[in-house]
Amino acid sequence: MTPRPWLSVLMPTYNGEAFLAAALDSILLQYNQDVECIVVDDGSTDGTPLLLESYQDRLPLTIKRQDRTGNWVTNTNRALAVARGEYACLLHQDDIWLGDRVATFVEITKRNPQVGLFLGSAVFLDPKGRRIGIWRCPLRPCPQVLAANDVLEHLLVQNFVPLPAPVFRRELALRLGGMDETVWYTADWDLWLKMAAASPSMYYPRPLVGFRLHPKSQTFLRSTDPDEFRAQHTAVAARHLATWIVPDHRKQAVKRLTDVSIEVNTVLAGVVHRKSRGLFRVLASILRLGPRGTLAYLRDSRISERASARLRARLGRERS
Repeated sequence: MTPRPWLSVLMPTYNGEAFLAAALDSILLQYNQDVECIVVDDGSTDGTPLLLESYQDRLPLTIKRQDRTGNWVTNTNRALAVARGEYACLLHQDDIWLGDRVATFVEITKRNPQVGLFLGSAVFLDPKGRRIGIWRCPLRPCPQVLAANDVLEHLLVQNFVPLPAPVFRRELALRLGGMDETVWYTADWDLWLKMAAASPSMYYPRPLVGFRLHPKSQTFLRSTDPDEFRAQHTAVAARHLATWIVPDHRKQAVKRLTDVSIEVNTVLAGVVHRKSRGLFRVLASILRLGPRGTLAYLRDSRISERASARLRARLGRERS
């Protein structure tokens, strides 16, 4: 048996040749023997299989091929099941690592073995890899260790966690059942909420990943049905609000912010796909939160960062 790696990178792929090389190269730049990559290819019909094979002599790359399922969450769970690392992280085919991500988190995890979930921020990238914004978390940064309520009070309002940013204990994710395969859009939000509730967390604020915005991403393509989009957000929020043990007045205050956040996200997704015109209605719902509620919503939703980056990405596409 080869030594147990420190980190397992879980990567579901499908027809990813446009950006996959950049993702793998970003791992390769930081690679050492403590990292393994588990790739589950969901029946790609482009050059993805050959591209993956070309990296097998440069990275410890385990490739699982299967017929098309169309569920990235199922494929992530499949990767998690065969991973061997003490820690794990997600990396989609269109995102990348930045800077000294591996060395930074090796050091942080060694100093904080009691922490199960290490959160992080990200740089927004356009399709050409140009930086168009930063995506932060509204949490106290390390070395502060965050208890469950320190995270849940904010994370229940909005999934402000860039998918490729966290590093987490693999055994913790397995013990909690991995990702919920019935909610393909909000499965990552559900996973962060589960882990934050079950283990101390920590937030490292310097961006060490790039989150790419492009019109063929899962985030864009799978947000076309506003009813399904809203239902998945509502289901995850209701599940975790129900199990959050805090005084009722505090829970209701957060639920009010959550409801507004879900409606804003739904309307904005509809606007992007030209299926909704409810902007004035959701603006009114934000204002009805009052000054303190509005500030709390703006802080936790990261709406300014998320919307401005997407606007820059869209303007860049139109100009090109």
